Amino acid sequence: MSNPSHASPQYWLMKSEPDEASIDHLQAAGQLPWTGVRNYQARNFMRDQMRIGDGVLFYHSSCPEPGIAGLAEVSSAAYPDETQFDADSPYFDAKSRREEPRWQHVDVRFVRKTRLLSLAEMKRDPALAEMRTLQPGNRLSITPVTAAEWRHLQKLLA
Repeated sequence: MSNPSHASPQYWLMKSEPDEASIDHLQAAGQLPWTGVRNYQARNFMRDQMRIGDGVLFYHSSCPEPGIAGLAEVSSAAYPDETQFDADSPYFDAKSRREEPRWQHVDVRFVRKTRLLSLAEMKRDPALAEMRTLQPGNRLSITPVTAAEWRHLQKLLA
């Protein structure tokens, strides 16, 4: 995952509801656009910080057992999310204009499925105590992951 646009890869946890886009959907498609993000901070992560080749923890949320279900990588630069312009989409934004789109997204590419590392298991792991997504009150669908957290999670997911 080398990337000439920044010194070393960055890592992200990206949440998706599995009935909308699961790790199985991503595996079947090979690559998917990460559409529907309607939080400015999460959008800014995609627009301003994500680079092709960055590692992604694919996290299933809003389901009976949330947790990390697989690995992916960022496979495109950010570009306008077309769902914001589609009146039939649940992600439609009437205030967004094509000349000045509010919402961006990236594509992600499937790397591999993993065992489900549950949210409960992650919360019990002292090495993940500072992980941003595990902090009380965090509701972001995309959060940065440190290199140390990434390395530790790779061992847990092996």
